[in-house]
Amino acid sequence: MKKAARKSVRRKGMAVTIDEVAARAKVSPMTVSRVVNGHSKVRDATRERVMRAVQELGYVPNRAASSLAAAQDARIALIYTNPSAAYLRELLLGALHGAARTAAQLVIADWEGFDATAERKAARELAKSVGGVILPPPLCESKVVIEELTRASVPMVAIASGHFSHDISSVRIDDFLASKEIVEHLVKAGHTRIACIKGHPNQAASTRRFEGYQAALKEAGIAADASLVQQGYFTYRSGLDAVEKLLSLRKPPTAIFASNDDMAAAAVSVAHRHGLRVPQDLSIVGFDDTSAATTVWPELTTVRQPIASMADSAIDILLRTIRRKPSDTRVVVDHVAAHQLVLRDSVAPPGGKARG
Repeated sequence: MKKAARKSVRRKGMAVTIDEVAARAKVSPMTVSRVVNGHSKVRDATRERVMRAVQELGYVPNRAASSLAAAQDARIALIYTNPSAAYLRELLLGALHGAARTAAQLVIADWEGFDATAERKAARELAKSVGGVILPPPLCESKVVIEELTRASVPMVAIASGHFSHDISSVRIDDFLASKEIVEHLVKAGHTRIACIKGHPNQAASTRRFEGYQAALKEAGIAADASLVQQGYFTYRSGLDAVEKLLSLRKPPTAIFASNDDMAAAAVSVAHRHGLRVPQDLSIVGFDDTSAATTVWPELTTVRQPIASMADSAIDILLRTIRRKPSDTRVVVDHVAAHQLVLRDSVAPPGGKARG
């Protein structure tokens, strides 16, 4: 008398695994994965055997896991050295959103304090484990990093680079036009002694913002005054030092354009320390519209640079590049995002009342 075939006993709620399907079909788990994901490079007989095992066991593929598997080649690194915590926060939020939306893997790397030699070595190692890299400022203009990643054929996207390069794709705003518009806003308010705190000299965006400042003054017929220009480094501390120098002038400015919100927030702090009212005695504007712009009083008039959405867009550009066939023509993308002038309470006519 034949024994009844034993039925496999499974606890209720337990899902069938890909290993069980592989064991039933007498193939590897990788072959099962290829079959259920529709890969063509599987023999018909093997495919039939796997599908029969799938039906007999009631196997349901984990689509989330499949998405992650497909994203293995889309392991994207975001490297940062930016000194502004507010800027970095926006950057990370955008990159994390893009990675979650696309099922890409995001690797965060801190290269703060690296010299050129260390950057080259780190880029060489990073190229072995990622499919693409996002380069925010100032790394977006590091020749050694770009050279190493290009040599390894790793796609890159530069964020807020200040200018377009044919070497790598970029997501940026028009820094020249944005700074020109915000300085023109100060001119329209009646200011003629407008100071500028420049950004870090290692970034092209700093140069473009200063050029926009100069263009606005020239068009308004306001003579350039070198004493009203101070070097900053995009840090709060550098903003403090720059504004102290500006306010110590025999004829101080009535308005200050700072090249980012951190330095503009520092300007507000120094003004209060000197007993000046903002904006009645001193108008102050920033750039970026990070959280620093709304954590001071009065809140800052500034330029909104959509940092988070720029990082999100960088993820999309990288994924399209990574998934492009080797035979496809290489495409370098230059995506110029829209900026916006955000009017708050830190600007008034010289000696006048604030106007938002």
